[in-house]
Amino acid sequence: MTTPEPRPHAAPGTDPTLSAASGFPAVPPGGSPAPSTAAGPATTPETSQRSGSAGRTLGRTLAAALLVFVTVVLVLFVMFNTQTVDISLVFADVEAPLVVALLIAAVLGGLVVGLLNALMTIRGRRRNR
Repeated sequence: MTTPEPRPHAAPGTDPTLSAASGFPAVPPGGSPAPSTAAGPATTPETSQRSGSAGRTLGRTLAAALLVFVTVVLVLFVMFNTQTVDISLVFADVEAPLVVALLIAAVLGGLVVGLLNALMTIRGRRRNR
């Protein structure tokens, strides 16, 4: 009766019959390679693929820069137009500084854009059902 050759010690979860450096089966001193059921070290997909978060970050940065630019232009426009004007509302006529008229117009424009955005979002959700 022959005693089996001692198996090499390896880290838990690894195949001790594989050579640590090459991933190929190690040849025991007896001459023939030991049978192996493992297919080799597990490979992971390359993690350097672009995840898309860089594109979102760039888009948010450009949106923030555009918002700051429009805000600065609006503030400068308001500061240089300080005279008093007549504002004709649907139900009355009001005399107010041009700054107030411009701010009212800006707020109403923002509300219209917000409402249209909300309608398009609701419409898109209904189509996806």
